[in-house]
Amino acid sequence: MDGARGDSGKSAASIETRASWRTAWFVLAILTIAYGSPLLIVVGLKPIQEALNTDRSAVSLVIALVWIGTGLGGILMGWLADRIGIRATVAMGACMTAAGLALSSLGSTWALFVGHILLGFLGNSAIHPPLLIYISRWFDRRRGTAIALISSGQYFAGVVWPALFERAIASIGWQTLMTAYGLLVLATVLPAALLLRPVPAAPQYSTDATAQDRQCGGMRPNVVQALMCAAAFCCCIPMALPQAHLVAFCADVGISPTRSATMLSVMLAAAFVARQAWGALADRIGGLGTVLAGSCLQALAIVAFSLTQDEAGLFVVAAAYGLGFAGIIPAYAVAVRDVFPSSEASWRMPLTLFAGMSGMAVGSWFAGVLYDYFGTYAPAFIAGIIFNIANLLLIGFLVLRLPKARQ
Repeated sequence: MDGARGDSGKSAASIETRASWRTAWFVLAILTIAYGSPLLIVVGLKPIQEALNTDRSAVSLVIALVWIGTGLGGILMGWLADRIGIRATVAMGACMTAAGLALSSLGSTWALFVGHILLGFLGNSAIHPPLLIYISRWFDRRRGTAIALISSGQYFAGVVWPALFERAIASIGWQTLMTAYGLLVLATVLPAALLLRPVPAAPQYSTDATAQDRQCGGMRPNVVQALMCAAAFCCCIPMALPQAHLVAFCADVGISPTRSATMLSVMLAAAFVARQAWGALADRIGGLGTVLAGSCLQALAIVAFSLTQDEAGLFVVAAAYGLGFAGIIPAYAVAVRDVFPSSEASWRMPLTLFAGMSGMAVGSWFAGVLYDYFGTYAPAFIAGIIFNIANLLLIGFLVLRLPKARQ
């Protein structure tokens, strides 16, 4: 639901209260647990590949299916949450995540694929996109900051879990770890889902055709949506490369698994810290302007990754990369709420997320394919740079055509 806007909106009562921020922190805790599930296969990529005696591209495809499943399922789950409620939707997601991890732990290639399809399409998709929409309806003045905060669950999970996962895989194996983590999700996310409160009521503000045309720069709303989706797809291909392959890339250049997992944590810790600043920026300049700034920094970091292979340098580049890409995905969510009415958020926001997650999927899988063919990640980084440039062109066009869409 939109907050107070329009000519008299600034003097109207805000829907934001202390309860809004308590809810946001509570959702952050839920997402910190939920986001650990796809990190299991990222940290365990090499041992899983060796155990299943398969190509790296095959395991990379599993990572891709999680992203695609989360995005595609999110479109359905956003619609479902508006009908059966956020509690039931997130509770279902917790159960399906645990079931997907349990199936994946059986130790065969087919089980890994099917389990992670289940984890993405019915598990994470029922947790992340619906909670993003849910929190956006608790805020009207600092929506960008709030969305950035809860989206940081991905990076907070990246700080907490990779080093623990690496040690657990070394001691008890990746199959036992997947089963145990599924039980953790059931024990924490499932009861937490039942404590989620209904969103506060807010007055409805005019979204007449004239205002909508002004916000869309004279373009049809669905054309703007398509351009946003194309931009999200292009920016997430390079975004996926370090997130899915950093641990394996570091191992290939002679860095120990423990140090590689620590580097992933450093990258995601930098992203967690930076995301709060990006959220505050989105509240000032709008979602699209924030996407443009973040994409520029991401492009520079990808270039730096392609030119660096020593351990100290990679730690610096990983941190810089985390600072750059951190605000991009939440800014897309803010941009959707800036441009389109709240009543359309339940499908437009998941659709944009699906486009981005499809880019994450293609990027993580394609990098594995290029690695198998060339024996190096250099071609993958070059492809990432090309897609990042395409994203900058699309977002630059939208920034020029659309107003900030916030009064």
